[in-house]
Amino acid sequence: MHTITMELDIAVLQDVFGVGDVNLKTIEQHLGVSVLTRDGTVEVKGEITDDVELAAETLRTLCLMRRAGEVVDEFAVLRVIDLVRTGDAEAALAAMKDTIVITHRGAPVKCRTIGQRRYLEAIKNNTVSICIGPAGTGKTYLAVAAVVAMLKRKEIDKIIMCRPAVEAGEKLGFLPGDLQNKVDPYLRPLYDALDEILGHDTVQKYVENRTIEVAPLAYMRGRTLKNAGVIVDECQNLVMTSLKMILTRLGEGSRMILTGDVTQIDLPAGSESGLKKCAELLQGIEGIEVVELTGRDVVRHKLVGQIVKAFEKYEEQRAGQQPRKGGGHRYYKK
Repeated sequence: MHTITMELDIAVLQDVFGVGDVNLKTIEQHLGVSVLTRDGTVEVKGEITDDVELAAETLRTLCLMRRAGEVVDEFAVLRVIDLVRTGDAEAALAAMKDTIVITHRGAPVKCRTIGQRRYLEAIKNNTVSICIGPAGTGKTYLAVAAVVAMLKRKEIDKIIMCRPAVEAGEKLGFLPGDLQNKVDPYLRPLYDALDEILGHDTVQKYVENRTIEVAPLAYMRGRTLKNAGVIVDECQNLVMTSLKMILTRLGEGSRMILTGDVTQIDLPAGSESGLKKCAELLQGIEGIEVVELTGRDVVRHKLVGQIVKAFEKYEEQRAGQQPRKGGGHRYYKK
């Protein structure tokens, strides 16, 4: 039996352990250890030395996270176990330190993974950023937070957000109302992110005075977008000609962020997504950076991470069984 005894911050241990010690039970079940607290110390016991050391370091890291203001739940515990196991815990803690923006409710918006930190650094240091990653990795939300922060710092004069009006695998048929009413359902995820960060009333005020514009991609043709933070969402549903169109709208003083998930392409048969190829073509151009997020960057729900990993494994198996046309596309992975 191997034992590690440590002194941890008792003030935060209750939050780290969770209601009814649910987080503590997660650590014990996943790592095969037992954890006891006595006289201001924490004792970790187990048969396998590596698992005991992993559990102890996980508890230390969770205490540091909680002290930094992060919520510790079962999903956070599982994520930290993975980070400690791969030696990335210190880098992940550093990624959580900086606040991107404060929401209208006073909550700080921060990066929660190393990949998200790379994404925000790319937005900060480049004119055009392309983020490719699965659902739940915060591609859209962090992009919105970044451009809102730019607007508050007066680095830009307006925010322009667009996405293609493509149905996700089903035909919705006729939609009532005027043109704006018809396209609003496709733009709702962008409004949701704005409402959470700025508040609904502020968003409506900014929309009315054209400080914020949320529109289908088709509305961008022929325009020059100056002094704006431009977010182009769901880019996996754009063909190369559409990507070229929006990228060439970029005007003086603007920043552009393209996001997409190449595993969720909703284009009709016969249309090919241009996102991967676009990232490949633009790689290496000064002022443009491509960042790839993975299942390890999922922050939505623990099951989303597991679902993403299952689909990634499935796609890898398919890729190994089927020859790739033209050798496939390679794009930058930092």
